[in-house]
Amino acid sequence: MRTKRIGAGAAMAAGALAAVSLAFAPSALAVSPDTATINADCGAFGSGSATLTATQDGTAATITVTSAVTAPIALSANSISSSLTLVNNTTGGTSTFSGNENPAIAAGDPVTVGPLNGTVASGDSLEAYGGTLQLTVFGVTVTCTATGPQSPGPFLFD
Repeated sequence: MRTKRIGAGAAMAAGALAAVSLAFAPSALAVSPDTATINADCGAFGSGSATLTATQDGTAATITVTSAVTAPIALSANSISSSLTLVNNTTGGTSTFSGNENPAIAAGDPVTVGPLNGTVASGDSLEAYGGTLQLTVFGVTVTCTATGPQSPGPFLFD
C-alpha cells in the first residue's frame, strides 16, 4: 500500500512540475508586425500597393509578397524566381529572401510570390524601403522598389 502512495505522490509532483514549466516556458518566436504594406514602383510593369506577410521560426523566416504588378498573361505555379532584399536597420546591411514559389496566377491578377526564405537574427529590424523585389519570369526580370517606408513599420524579429 505504501508503494502505491509513493508512486501516486511522485506522479502528482511530476505533473505539477510539468505544469509550472509550461507556465514559465518562453513564448514562441514571432515577428511583429506580421503584415506590412508598401507603395511600390515596378517601372514599366506598374506601380501601386503591395502587401508583405512575414513569419518566423527561430532564425528561419519567410516573407510572402502580393505585389503591385499584375500578370500580363496566365502564369503557372512555381514559375517565378523571386528575390526580396530588405534593409537591415539593426546591422546596417541587407537581408535577402528568395525562392521559386508562387500560386498559379490568372492574367490581370496581382502577382503573389512566396513564401520567400531567409535567415534572421534576434533583434533584426527589416524594412522594404531602400531594398528591392526582383521577379524573373520567362527570362524577363522586373525590379520593384518601395517609394516610402513600409506601414505600420519595419519587421522586428524576436
